[in-house]
Amino acid sequence: MNFAAQLFYSSYLSERLERLFSPRPAIKDSEENDPFWEREELRLGPSQPGGSYKPVCNGTVGRRPTLIEPERLKDFGEEELLNGDLQFHETKVVGTPEMKLIDPPKTRRVSEFRIIPKPPPQYLRFEDISAAAFTIQSVIQKTPCTYSRLSKQYGMEIFLKKEHLHYTGSVKERGVLYLLTSLTQEQQRKGVIVATDCNFSMAVAHHAVELKIPVFAIMPSSCSSPRLRTYRDYGAMVISYGSASHDSQNHARHLAKENGYLYLEEDESAAYLAGLGTVGMEIFEQVPKVDAVIVPAAGQYGLLASTAAAIKYLNSHILVVGVEPEGFPLLLQSLKTDGPIKNMHSNPNKKLYGDFNELSLGANTFHLSKKLIDKVIPVSEEDSLVAMLRFQEVEHSTVDTVGAMGLAAILAGQLPELRGKKVVVVVSSANMEPDLVRQCVDRALVLDDRVSKFSVQLGEWPGDMAKLLDVLSREDVRLLDVCHRRHSDKSDVFKAKVECVVETRDKTQSAQLRKTLNERYPSICWLDR
Repeated sequence: MNFAAQLFYSSYLSERLERLFSPRPAIKDSEENDPFWEREELRLGPSQPGGSYKPVCNGTVGRRPTLIEPERLKDFGEEELLNGDLQFHETKVVGTPEMKLIDPPKTRRVSEFRIIPKPPPQYLRFEDISAAAFTIQSVIQKTPCTYSRLSKQYGMEIFLKKEHLHYTGSVKERGVLYLLTSLTQEQQRKGVIVATDCNFSMAVAHHAVELKIPVFAIMPSSCSSPRLRTYRDYGAMVISYGSASHDSQNHARHLAKENGYLYLEEDESAAYLAGLGTVGMEIFEQVPKVDAVIVPAAGQYGLLASTAAAIKYLNSHILVVGVEPEGFPLLLQSLKTDGPIKNMHSNPNKKLYGDFNELSLGANTFHLSKKLIDKVIPVSEEDSLVAMLRFQEVEHSTVDTVGAMGLAAILAGQLPELRGKKVVVVVSSANMEPDLVRQCVDRALVLDDRVSKFSVQLGEWPGDMAKLLDVLSREDVRLLDVCHRRHSDKSDVFKAKVECVVETRDKTQSAQLRKTLNERYPSICWLDR
């Protein structure tokens, strides 16, 4: 119906409604009746005197009828004004569709209205780890997992997963390589930038150059010359800036923002964790029927969480044990408070545990560790140094304190439940400067009761010093240092103080030496370690 017909109909409808509801007498038979708009039975008044009006609709009494005869509308045509001519088109009128009653709603039980909780999000899937293993297999070598000669000494089958044999001496090459390959071509073209002297930065410097990605290393002036030379040998552009690490990091972020570089630091990204998780896949393949895996909580705890994810997916019955420094029990305290701690009151030894800080444990890594790790053990600095010594003497390998933490947990006797079991220990890294390695070994010999220091009062008579040296020779000990001091004690000016540093084969020989010297020299004083 066009606009003119609609206007005509609306005005007529309002007029009829006004007549219907206004108090006026009904229309008489003698009055003029418009046969177009209404039928005889639809008059607003009775046709016969004394008659009554009953609305009729579809044979039903009580419903008000429509004021327009639907059948008569077919005589109406839709008009259209074209070039001054009035054209008419036939219009078909479709009746009101029949209303169907819908069935009443089905009664449901109360249990059906309960909200079904969504499954928890998966922070790291095994499919991601297997995809990372496929991607890096052509570049990253499969490190050996060999049987250790320390097994008989500690009553368990110990296998060492030697991740320190990578090109940069760290397991972090796995995660870094997969992280770099997952970057977009635009990011790879612009380049990456690092600003922390750690195993992660060294792995970035090496693999970025291999992938033809420009890499910049912003290092503080406190970084040693051998470390800077290592970055340059890998092919990175090294820039020395600031006196502390936060200065170099701020400068690196500024350069990245200005030039479009991608600033990389060790975090808990999915690609990085997936690359680290390939260690667990190799362990399961190399050591059949393994009972437990001991993993150090290195760096950002990513190695521990991702390795546990792979191991538990392949066999949920394998025990996964995490090891962290006793002086910085970040994961242990976070598990107690049910959340990652951001304000630890203690700080780790930066020389021995340089990769650890208060931001090491992220939310995703914490949830993975809470769900998958069976036990967390803190180890002391002394046990880690002794474990370094065992690697040098027995395994003929030089590792750092982080790489030795897994073996340190066994040496300290904190895992008695693993006796008689097949255990894999992950050796994560071996990046330590030679001077620091020498200091650590010297300290470890003292802690292992292999090096002893004592002082004794000797008279100034000829031959007294020779007698002491003769006793040490008969006990078959090695004299490392001797210091002869006169007039050191004001109480007796006729005696001299002699300090000796000796090395023994083991604790048994050290105990025998102490017994012999205590009997011969009652005034002997053993200096503390």
